[in-house]
Amino acid sequence: MPQIGWFEILIIVSIAIIVIGPKDFPFMLKKIGSWIGSIKRSVSSFQNQISELGDTNFTDENKKDLNKNSEDLNKNKDE
Repeated sequence: MPQIGWFEILIIVSIAIIVIGPKDFPFMLKKIGSWIGSIKRSVSSFQNQISELGDTNFTDENKKDLNKNSEDLNKNKDE
């Protein structure tokens, strides 16, 4: 993954000030920051939903059913 140093950031900011203009530059930074924030919230929400799917807690009844099914499969396999 490419690394961006302070010199590259300075060049990007200088070009942005020249293209956008010093008057509108703070407004654009605020707008870009809000976009990044909304993307981070969306990604975080997606990650939480995925982790909730993975955190399925098996109750004792589910464990008993799984054990019974695995025993049945082993019996059928032996036959």
